[in-house]
Formats: sequence, C-alpha cells, structure tokens
Amino acid sequence: MKLKTNSYIVIIVLFLLGAVMPLVLRRYNLFMLTEIIIFALYAVSYNLLLGYAGLLSFGHAMFFGLGAFVAAVSIIHIPGLTLLSAVIISLVITTITGFLIGGLLLRHKGAYFALLTMAFNALFYAVATKWHSVTGGDDGLSISRPEMDLGFASLSVSSVSSFYYLILIVVGASIVFCWYFTHTAMGKTVLLMRENEERMKFLGYNTNISRLILFTFTGAIAGLAGAFYTLHFQFVSISAISIDMTTAVLLMVFVGGTRTFWGPILGAFVYIIFQNYLSDITDRWPLFMGLIFVFMVLYVPGGLSQTIVSIRQWFSGRTGTQDNGPAKAEET
Repeated sequence: MKLKTNSYIVIIVLFLLGAVMPLVLRRYNLFMLTEIIIFALYAVSYNLLLGYAGLLSFGHAMFFGLGAFVAAVSIIHIPGLTLLSAVIISLVITTITGFLIGGLLLRHKGAYFALLTMAFNALFYAVATKWHSVTGGDDGLSISRPEMDLGFASLSVSSVSSFYYLILIVVGASIVFCWYFTHTAMGKTVLLMRENEERMKFLGYNTNISRLILFTFTGAIAGLAGAFYTLHFQFVSISAISIDMTTAVLLMVFVGGTRTFWGPILGAFVYIIFQNYLSDITDRWPLFMGLIFVFMVLYVPGGLSQTIVSIRQWFSGRTGTQDNGPAKAEET
C-alpha cells in the first residue's frame, strides 16, 4: 500500500513539473519534450510486449504507422472532424487490426513470431508506399491540426504550448494507465506466464487468450502514439511505418532497460535528445546510436534504469553500513 502511495505521489509531482515546463523552456525545447512524451508512450507499449510478455517483435511500427496514417487520412477526408474524433478512429482501427493480426501470429513463438511480425510490417509498408492516392506514398501527407471539441466549447491547439498540455494530459494519462495495467491481475498473469507458461496452463489459465489481449492492447497503445505523432508534426510519411521506426523503439527500450516500467520512458528521453543534437552535428547520427546500442547490450544489459537502481542500492548499502558501524562498535 505504501509503495502504491509513493508511486501516486511521484506521478502527481511529475505532472506538476510537466505543467510548468512551458514557462521555463524555449519553444524548440518544448516541441522536443512533446515528442519525447509521445515516443515514451510508444516505448512503454513495446516494453509491455517484450519486457513483460517476452515477445520479441520486429513489426511494432505497423501499429504506430497505422495509427499515424489513419489519423491523417481521417482529418483530410472527413470534413469537420475534431481532433479527439481522429484519435478515437485511429485507436479503434489499430485495436481491431491488433486483434486480427494477433490471432494469426500468436500461434507461433520465438523466432517464428519475430520473423512473422517483420513480414507483416513489410506488408504494411508496401501498402503505404504503393497506395499513393490514400497515403501519399513517398510524399507523405500534410494536415492542419483540427480543434478539440469538448462539447460545450472548442479549443484551439495550434500553438506549441497548447498542444503540449494536451499531450501531457492525454498521453501522460495513457502512460499511467499502462502502469496501472501492470499491477492488475491481467498484467501479473502476463508476467508470470513469461516466467513459466506451463505452470500457468496447469493452474487453468488460458495463456493464448491472455497473450492475445496483451498483443491487442499494446497495438492499440502504439496506434494512439502514432496518431499523436501525426498531430504533433502535422505530417506523416512512410517512415512512420518502416522497419526504422521499430528499430527506434528497440533502441529506446534496450537503452532504458526492460526490467522496470519507467526504463523505456528514460530510453525515449535519451534517444530523442541524442537524435536531435547528433543530427545537428553529423548526418551519420544513426551510426552513433548503433554504437551506443551495441555498448549497452555488451556492457549494460540491464539498461540505464538497472544502472540507476544498482547505484541507488550501492549507496543505500553504504549508508546502512555507516549507520550500523557505531552500533556494532558499542556492542563490541
């Protein structure tokens, strides 16, 4: 109970800190922070699949890209569509797609599952490339960010700060919901299923259904992140659905660490910061990101989050030793 109370306090403090960011950050930095929050949701969705369920996917970008394109196409072809309506349409379509694809792919495990996700991602990418009349192909789609209709009033989110507050509330709440999901019976079932699936079957759990629910859920969350990605940049191209976008989320999750919920959030922060600043210095920034990934896998397999936890435990151990020293001396 105390752990949950502390977690809620941390969440509230983070939201309060986020609320004051437009007052202290420049426009460019606020734009980057908005991007970080969106990709943090994308990374969290992937970590639920990889870190919690142990399912390595090379095609998670198909849901991210699908949500991004559905939002853009809906805004362009449905006159008067509001911002939240576009997001809901993207969420519904990616949820249905995740359920259908999950029903096909989850019959396989391990390398077969990973390769099949890559194949489906390639299929989605080919459709996005060739269906030029809908997706814009290599040219992509440009949109104007619609207003947000609250029923009793319409709010404009055209400015960087107003859209940031929308992202902070909606995407931030989605991340908190994902955290809450890991503490539910379903979330714990998925985690136990990763550790010992045969035992879970013996106890009467339908692991196939549990895995399908998780796959559908993570696909929907990735699609939600994709929809806000389009609204943020007011543009979407086939890069949103390419294998590069899956590689990006892999980097975020591995750099941040899969053993904690907040690790991928830290990974998204580090990745976006490095990407933005390295791309200003050199066109070969993907090479440096790749080197960082290799270094993390070889020398820090637990990611930055595990390193932080280890450092904290080391300091706690030293503090405990120093506190116990005088007491032990007195006993002697």
